[in-house]
Amino acid sequence: MENLLEVKNLATYFKLEDKTIHAVDGVSFNIKKGEIVALIGESGSGKSVTALSIMGIVPIPPGEIINGEVIFEGKDLIGKKNKELKAIRGNDISMIYQEPMTSLNPMLKVGYQIKEVLKIHTDIRRSEAKSKAIEFLRKVEMPEPEKRYNSYPYELSGGMRQRVMIAMALICNPKLLIADEPTTALDVTIQAEILELIKKLKSEFHMSVLFITHDLGVVTNIADRIMVMYSGKIREIASTNELYKNPLHPYTVSLMKCIPRLNDPKDELFTIEGKIPDLQSKEKGCAFYLRCNRRMDKCIDNTPELVEYEKDHFVRCWHFEGEKKDEE
Repeated sequence: MENLLEVKNLATYFKLEDKTIHAVDGVSFNIKKGEIVALIGESGSGKSVTALSIMGIVPIPPGEIINGEVIFEGKDLIGKKNKELKAIRGNDISMIYQEPMTSLNPMLKVGYQIKEVLKIHTDIRRSEAKSKAIEFLRKVEMPEPEKRYNSYPYELSGGMRQRVMIAMALICNPKLLIADEPTTALDVTIQAEILELIKKLKSEFHMSVLFITHDLGVVTNIADRIMVMYSGKIREIASTNELYKNPLHPYTVSLMKCIPRLNDPKDELFTIEGKIPDLQSKEKGCAFYLRCNRRMDKCIDNTPELVEYEKDHFVRCWHFEGEKKDEE
């Protein structure tokens, strides 16, 4: 399949008065047309900053894209003028956020807010805009869409508000949808409904999806590929089936152990000891070293590259560096 998005060596830093935060540092990946790719990692690993960098909405200052390319449909978005990016955002690339209550204007009815997206990106007439807004509320399986069109955000449940955000994101038929932890604040039942909805709409609109989450269990049935991020860098990339069957990086293995399983009940869930290192310093050696149960002396001062260990299975770890597995 042809690539829709290619991110090459992306580096986004936040320069504060007394320090620099290396939030994203040398990230490279691609998303093919019609593909759902999950970006996994703990809070603070750089997932959301990666999404903001792709969208061109990193707050400047203190943020700054120091290096890299974000190639969308063959064109580099880095360095484009704000007017050009505005034409792309919400139109060709859309984003939904973790907490819709902070994204929706509490003073405006949700129908009006959906129509605003159409007014910005199309020449649609007002009467047609209302019909289309209601149509998309129906597409995202909003109960009583005509009634909810005239509701304020505070009158809706969390799941309903997220459906409004999805309708706003999809109403201009984007080619790429970035979903930044869209199910985190929802209960398990609604979470499953939203995941199934995104998967269904992806097929209906023939779009690609970058799905950001900290929970590996969430993306089991939705993602085609998974990228594991830690401390500003991608640590592993593989198809979903391959990653679950054969996780390579010690961080990925640890994340897998954190998933609760019905067929293996335990009194205490597995936790990864320690915390993500301070991103003030450029990575020296492997950032996961202090938390890793397979660490070696080599990991302290030497930073591994992301290598293809098996076909389409990439990993950044000294245990696999220069050891590409022979094809059978």
